[in-house]
Amino acid sequence: MTQSFAAKTVLTLDAEAVRALKVGINFVKNPEDRKCFIIYKDQDGVRACRNQCKHQGGLFMKDIEDLHERTVRCTKHNWKLDVKAMQYVNPPDSFMQDELEIVWKDPSVGGLELVELNPPDPWLTDPRGAQELEAGEVTITYLTHACMQLKLGQRTMLFDPWLTGPAFARGWWLLHQPPEDSFERLCKADLVYISHMHSDHLSYPTLKTVSKKRPDLPIYVGDTSRPVFWYLEKSGITLTNINVVPFGVWQNIDEHLRFMILMDGVHPEMDTCVVVEYKGHMILNTVDCTRPNGGRLPTGVDVMMSDFAGGASGFPMTFTGGKYTEIWKAEFIRNERKKLLNYKAQLVKSLQPKIYCPFAGYFVEAHPSDLYIKTTNTKNNPDDLNALIKKNSPGITTWTPKPGSVLDLGVALKDPSRKAGQIESPNSAKTYKDSWDFSLYLDELSLAIDAEFFQHKSWIPFYYNWAGFKNYNLVIRVIETNDDFEPVFGGYDYLVDFLDLSFPPRRPDRAHAYLEIKNRIGVMRHVVKHGLLWDNLYIGFQNRISRDPDVYHHRFWNHFQIELPTTGPDWDLFLQNSSARGSVKRL
Repeated sequence: MTQSFAAKTVLTLDAEAVRALKVGINFVKNPEDRKCFIIYKDQDGVRACRNQCKHQGGLFMKDIEDLHERTVRCTKHNWKLDVKAMQYVNPPDSFMQDELEIVWKDPSVGGLELVELNPPDPWLTDPRGAQELEAGEVTITYLTHACMQLKLGQRTMLFDPWLTGPAFARGWWLLHQPPEDSFERLCKADLVYISHMHSDHLSYPTLKTVSKKRPDLPIYVGDTSRPVFWYLEKSGITLTNINVVPFGVWQNIDEHLRFMILMDGVHPEMDTCVVVEYKGHMILNTVDCTRPNGGRLPTGVDVMMSDFAGGASGFPMTFTGGKYTEIWKAEFIRNERKKLLNYKAQLVKSLQPKIYCPFAGYFVEAHPSDLYIKTTNTKNNPDDLNALIKKNSPGITTWTPKPGSVLDLGVALKDPSRKAGQIESPNSAKTYKDSWDFSLYLDELSLAIDAEFFQHKSWIPFYYNWAGFKNYNLVIRVIETNDDFEPVFGGYDYLVDFLDLSFPPRRPDRAHAYLEIKNRIGVMRHVVKHGLLWDNLYIGFQNRISRDPDVYHHRFWNHFQIELPTTGPDWDLFLQNSSARGSVKRL
């Protein structure tokens, strides 16, 4: 079936305005709504787009480093867009910009129109009017981090259950103590939505416990190109009721309850958000999406929830050398957190939910070896975001729950202040965790260190050939270290040249980009052994990185964090071949 698109004229220029366009980049505002557009003109014609960065919606400005009048720079994160090609050049080899259609007017009149083609908003399919809710009919209970329990009539639904263990190998631990009956709630759920494959949302330690009691727990995920449960078979966990559903299609649970999964506009290959509707009342959960559904979302929902904290990246805390002094890092982090707060507040303002809840940011770098990260990786306070929302949108009520706190939507909607339905957790409930079972999980990671195949240096080309990343002018040096990022005696220290996927003894003489990556040996070998994604290292703060030049290599990181093969390396085959070849073992 061919999808129909709605055409909307977003800017009209008369003949005189068209003649006034200079060769190169033009910033043009619509005088009616003050929206800004970028128009590029050269001998080949005219191209145009909104003045809006695809990353977090920042505005572009002229790039003073561009001598060819082709690129613009985002004022938020310095992303750069080549407007002639409509392709981002920083980060390089990354995204394409959404382009507007150029419609030329009749020559007798002259001028042009910029036209935006948008698919229909899928949540408007089969619209349902809002019915009155009874007290207790719809409740939302916060458990921890991104995990919410929704009671929707006779059904219960849970979001992103991370209830135990670490995330990203050993880098993240739960900040909030889940209620004591959280696993019981999860096991009794009618359906579970898991937004994406990151381990603070898809928690294998949590699902391992659940699978022993209820392997047929109904779990719903979006049909992302990188399957959410790509690692399930190798994990050894038995879950028999995983449902992969298409984007933008209502999933009807009963006559009153349905939900729809939407993709992220920046990372559609792996990230999603969800709209839940019960008796015409909508709950929007944008989770971690950078640009949920490309910025097109339902307005006026009853409840909206989203992340807020920041700090979910190794940058810049794990970077060393050059400009990455402690003063620079602190200033950068402070500015980035402020930008994120403003972005979230603006998004909430534009969507005008009745109630907004900041969540999905309650993690802590709890292990003692990560004290530096814990100290420097400051995160946003939800109260600061709530205050900003109140300032910009006084009609929106905010709800910042503690574990076990409940929002009764039926009661809240009947109260003009929306506060009546907010029920705090019992005084006896514990808010913050103060202990974590580190040894249980770190010992499991350390088991990989002594895997037999690591005795053969030829594991290095075997692994990187399996990874399949090449034809890119980047050389990396990988150094295995202890917890303090000091080289380990007997650990590996090697180079990989991704231009021809070779493993030289020294850096090549040609000009090339260079990364030096120090990885904690237990985590690195665990990742290599099981064919896991490198987000465990990068997002989990398990490495230290220096780079020359100081450029983010989107293709490299995107491949190793998202695009590695879904079937892990065959180390049994490797050992058989190594034995057959008489491969020399390391002593």
